[in-house]
Amino acid sequence: MDVTDKDFNEKVIEASKKKLILVDFWAEWCVPCNILSPILEKVIDSFGEKVELMKMNVDENPETSNRYGINAIPAVKLFKDGKLVDEFIGVVPEDTIRQTINKNL
Repeated sequence: MDVTDKDFNEKVIEASKKKLILVDFWAEWCVPCNILSPILEKVIDSFGEKVELMKMNVDENPETSNRYGINAIPAVKLFKDGKLVDEFIGVVPEDTIRQTINKNL
């Protein structure tokens, strides 16, 4: 699901009080972003309702991107209980993504 500067608080911060939220900061022109996206979707789907994926286009949402110091993409940040709890940058292996999610559930 897409998230914007306007609805970030509702869709990410507030929603993370109920379940783990992963935010994929990406851009259309970013080749590594396009490689990571289907991997993220596959991993998130395997966790069912426990985890939700949000996608934020950094070109269209500079306010939130700046607030979280996004200076390289793809950047994935995990939110739980209203707070940033973990993150990774770049294309990482599926197993690494699973381990990162598991340790934060």
